[in-house]
Amino acid sequence: MPTPTHIDAQLDLCADPQARSYVKNEVVKVKFATADGAIMSREGTNTYHQGDALITGSTGDHWSVTRDRFDAKYTPIAPLQPGQDGEYRNIPLPVLAKQMHQDFSVARAQDSDVIHGKAGDWLMQYAPGDYGIVEQAKFAKVYRAVDTDSTRKS
Repeated sequence: MPTPTHIDAQLDLCADPQARSYVKNEVVKVKFATADGAIMSREGTNTYHQGDALITGSTGDHWSVTRDRFDAKYTPIAPLQPGQDGEYRNIPLPVLAKQMHQDFSVARAQDSDVIHGKAGDWLMQYAPGDYGIVEQAKFAKVYRAVDTDSTRKS
């Protein structure tokens, strides 16, 4: 069995000709952490702190998002108010993604949890040094390509 490729935290998908811009369209269920802890996602451990968002996606997957990142990326579905547990929809912000053709691992952020993807999964770059992994089946369900000329950074 081949050794998984480790993705360097300095990688920037903006410079990768195989990466493209996508937006997500998903309603998720959110609970806000009342204490520090960790949850297991398909890709590995997600540590979180009190106040961070604990998310269950439309395909039943789980992950955590820091509160500041969550507030910038998700909006509550009325009549829910921001910060309350319940359903949220992502804000359709473009992200860079590249489908990987072998098993791989990457740190979610500098000095953060290392998560692991399988061949066929998608490496996501939300911002420089800010990564995620999305399983192929979920990616096909909730992401769509956007015009790369207007969203891709040079």
